[in-house]
Amino acid sequence: MRAALFLMGAITFEVTGTTLLNLSNGFTNATPTVIMLICFGLSFTCLIGALKTIPLSIAYSVWAGLGTAGAGIIGVYLFNEHLSTVNIIGLGVIILGVIVMNISNNDKEETAQ
Repeated sequence: MRAALFLMGAITFEVTGTTLLNLSNGFTNATPTVIMLICFGLSFTCLIGALKTIPLSIAYSVWAGLGTAGAGIIGVYLFNEHLSTVNIIGLGVIILGVIVMNISNNDKEETAQ
């Protein structure tokens, strides 16, 4: 449970940092740039906490996949970006891939017991 909370924190800080990366305007706006650096540092710190229990392949795929999907959703809602049908399908495939990775990992754990 604790590792899952670390992983969710890592994803949240990563998406926040990526959002602030866009708001930093190429590192020309100091406040978003500094907060972005803090968020990315916290994201990696939380990911390290998650890796104490969750296997790297699972933790990283969830972190990267949900971070990518989260950034896509933030782009639509905060920055008025438009996703084509192909983009939406791509985000769905990423999320589906994360689900499959987790199901596969759960099957391995049940088989090992």
